[in-house]
Formats: sequence, structure tokens, C-alpha cells
Amino acid sequence: MITLLRNARIFTADDEQPWAEVLAYKDNKLIYVGKDESRTEGEEVRTIDLEGRFVLPGFIDSHIHPAAVAMSSWHIPMPMFENVRDLLSYVKDYGDKHPKEEVPFLYFEYYLTNLFGAEGPTKELLDTAISDRPCLCQDFGDHMHWVNSKMLELMEVDASTPDPVPGLEMFVRDQDGNPTGWVKEMAWFHFADKMYEKIGWTPPIEVTEPAMKRVLDFFKAKGITALFDGVIESEEQMRVLKNLDDRGELKVYYDGAVRFWSYQDLPGKIELLRHYQKQYGTKHIKVQTMKLFLDGTNESGNGAYLEPHVSDPEGKNYGEIKMEQEELKNCFLLCNDEKLDVHLHIVGDRAFRTGWQAVAAAKKEAALQGKEWGSQIVFAHCELVDADDMGKPAELGIAVNWSCHWSGGYFGDEAKRFIGEEKWNNMYQFNPMIRFGAQVAFSSDVITDYELNRANPFFGIQVANTRIDPQFPLDEGLYPGGMRPPENARIPLETLLKGYTAAGARQLHWQTIMGSLTPGKLANFCIVSENPLEADPAKVKDIDFGAVVFEGEVIYGEL
Repeated sequence: MITLLRNARIFTADDEQPWAEVLAYKDNKLIYVGKDESRTEGEEVRTIDLEGRFVLPGFIDSHIHPAAVAMSSWHIPMPMFENVRDLLSYVKDYGDKHPKEEVPFLYFEYYLTNLFGAEGPTKELLDTAISDRPCLCQDFGDHMHWVNSKMLELMEVDASTPDPVPGLEMFVRDQDGNPTGWVKEMAWFHFADKMYEKIGWTPPIEVTEPAMKRVLDFFKAKGITALFDGVIESEEQMRVLKNLDDRGELKVYYDGAVRFWSYQDLPGKIELLRHYQKQYGTKHIKVQTMKLFLDGTNESGNGAYLEPHVSDPEGKNYGEIKMEQEELKNCFLLCNDEKLDVHLHIVGDRAFRTGWQAVAAAKKEAALQGKEWGSQIVFAHCELVDADDMGKPAELGIAVNWSCHWSGGYFGDEAKRFIGEEKWNNMYQFNPMIRFGAQVAFSSDVITDYELNRANPFFGIQVANTRIDPQFPLDEGLYPGGMRPPENARIPLETLLKGYTAAGARQLHWQTIMGSLTPGKLANFCIVSENPLEADPAKVKDIDFGAVVFEGEVIYGEL
């Protein structure tokens, strides 16, 4: 049977035919998208009058962490306190109400990074609130952690303990080499098993079907029909996804990435990727990408910069970078030989420049060797990019991925103390790259249950279009209307819709089957309550999903 949707306002995301009035599909494929005329003679047709409602392609979140969200449900949400005193009072009160027999390990999220100076928080300070058991507070950027003395003791981390990844994943130390209690990235996780063994408890971090289904149900309700997982957390995660897909319950196209740390460990991680491909690959599940964190975060000051920190009197601190151009070039060459893509976390201007220079060098070397280039290189985040480098993604075929809901005040103005006001005012600039012709896709990069609500594509679209975060606006006394400057960095709504659909499909090599409402592609689309192009810009996040269709099946709402 053919299903024919009439009297609709259809945004196709197809440049050759951006708008339509009628959409028809049979089984899982679109068969007609165009003007209000019938092309279905001789077929049994179910006709539905949408009464002018808005239709658009299924959304593609091209950088998110579904398993990490599922694994974080046991974390303790904490209000975003403006001062350390109130934070410590909250932590102490929670600990008093929940003794260690009930909660052996306290994991709080989040604290504002700018509550502390460049040296970060200390274990002694956290000890004043909790000292009878391990306690961890995660910072708002998801890349820094604050732990107490008991936790370091139970993990057996001291001055003699080597950092897992010097320069990036590490324990901040005093002049004698003793850990201060401030931890960069996930350095603590490498020693957590010792702690869990001593306290006789492990957190409920298994990626179970119920936990994953809860996250997937959110995606269904928000029109997300395809996604890229920034890091595969475990093999158990892949088993859960495969089992769901085997039973026809997955209802999303999934592309995952395997993380690597260096050229030295890359071959082993590629071998793991091949295992995932062979064991868990399906029509809806693929693993095609290697993931690298090239630097840290701007709000923590461990991005990689072209100029030293403005707060560094000696002018020697240029932030931190995981690898330099030559090693990165070799990683790109190996991945190209293996026909794999590479997805890089990049936030600082030096990391961006090192990245594109490595791409250019790798492509040049491959050409000299007579090798074709097929690897899709994606630069995620690109928060600070020098003006001279804006044209490089288009020139070199680098795809760019931006997590839209960061566009306002989500991370505050903490980065100013490291990069200065001028550079801070020039962060999150993507319109110049788009004008140069770069492929820019949009995503959420949501990593915990705490922020899952922000994975709603319409939420991200609103923030990127207005530069105002409705949940975490900047101080209106300093930033009129709570808007992050500059105003010309606001991304147009139509660009955002295409970036969440057609551009996402291109990034994930699914452009022939999804991303636009084009005959022959999958019947993946959303019917929503309002046209986002005509809605109040401050209310785009409130647009309701009336129905979400995946491969011709209504998976949320009703037609």
C-alpha cells in the first residue's frame, strides 16, 4: 500500500527541490515528493491530510554518546552553584543524608569550572565536605574531575603513579609531584578498579538493554533517525545494539567510533574496529571511524593554542596537544590505507592548524605514492579557529561538526582567562567556513543523562540561531539579552536544518539513502507542530513532534 501525505509544508533539504506539498511512500522508501498531484494510479492508496503541518527529514545527530548517557544514570545531579561554599554545603548535606553504607562512592555532576583558579580545586577542599568515602565532582565541560583524598588513597594514586597519558589524561600535581585532587580527562578511571575492590562495590555502568532503550526512546521522540556515536564504550554496548536490531527494535541508523591515543596504538585499535564490524555490523549498524582527542577544552585551558595563555606571565603555556603534525599525518595515512574515517576532537586554534596541515601533508604523500584518498576526516567542535584557516576545510575536503547547544552560554566565559577576550569573542564561528564551501554538520555531543534533554535537535537549532542558552544564559549585565557575541555568528535556521539532515548524512556516508526527502531514499521523516523557519526564534525548542517515521513505520506519535 502507498501512503500519501497531502496538504503539507515539506522542507526536503534537497537543493534541487527544497519544498514540496505532497509526499508518498511505499514500504520503507519514498516514491514521490512534489506538488499536490497524484502519481499513484492503479495502486491502493491511503491518503492523509496533514492540514498544513510541517514535514522535514529525520534528524541526524552526527556526534553524540548514547552509551555514555545510559551508563551515567547513577550519577548525582547537582545544582549549578555560583560559589564553592554552597557547592560544598550541598555535597556535605547529600553525604549526611546518604551514608556510605547506602552510597559507597559519591559521583556529582556538575560544577562550574570557573569556580577555581588556574591551579584548579584541591582534594583538601573537597575533604571538608566528604572524607569518609571516595567522592568525585565532574566539571561542566565533562573533561575535568575533582576528587577527594580518600579516593586517591583507595586508587593508590600518589607522587610515584605515572599519568595514563602525559600532557592530556593526567593528575594535576603540586611541586613535589603529589596529586592535588584535580584530574584531567579520565585519568582516574584507569585506577578505579582498585577503589571498587577495596570498597566492595561497583557502579551500575553496564550498558543494559533497558538503559539503552530509554535513551533510544528519547531519540525516537525527538526525530533522531540516525546518529554517530563519538566513542564506543564497550563490547557490551555493541551486543545490546545488535540484539535490539536483530529483534527489529533499534529504529535508528548507528555509526560508531573506536578511540585511539597514538600512532603506536592505532593498529591495535583498528583490529578492534574490524572485530566490531565483523561481529556486530548490520544494515543499521556500522563501525567505520577512528576517534582521536587532539586537545582538551578551552574552558579548562588545555586546548592547543597559537599564542600562550594570557594569564601566563612567562609566556610558555600554549595549552596541550596530543600529537604533532608528523605523527598525525601518519595516522591519517594508515586510516586511509584501511579505508577508515577519522573523527578528531579539536577546540584550540593550534590544534585546528596542526590538524589541517597534517591532512594536507597526508593527502600530498598519498598522491605521490599513487594512492587514492577516500578517508573522511572530520574536525569536531573547532571552537577557536584563526581567520587565516577558515577556508582550509573546504580546500582540503575536511568535514566540520559543531555541537549546536554549546553556541550560547553553556560553558560560560571561563575560557577568557586562558585565551583573552578578543579570542573568546571569536569562538564558535562557522558561517565563514560555510561561505567558503565547507561541509558543516550539526550535533549535540550529549554525554550524560544530566543533559540528555539538550539532545533535542530543535533545542540545539534554537541556541545556534540565537546564541542564547535558555537554560544557561550569560550574565545579561555583561552580555545584552544573555547572548554570546558576536551577533554575526548566529547560524541561519535553514542552514541548521540542512546541517542536521543532509550534511549529517554526507558525513556518515549515508547521503544516498537519507538526509533529504527525495524519491528513492528512506521514508525517514518528522511531522512537527510548527515551521521552525517561521517560529519565534526563542521558542523553536518548544516545537512538538506529532509523528516520527522510520523506514515507513511510525515509531513515535501518529500520522
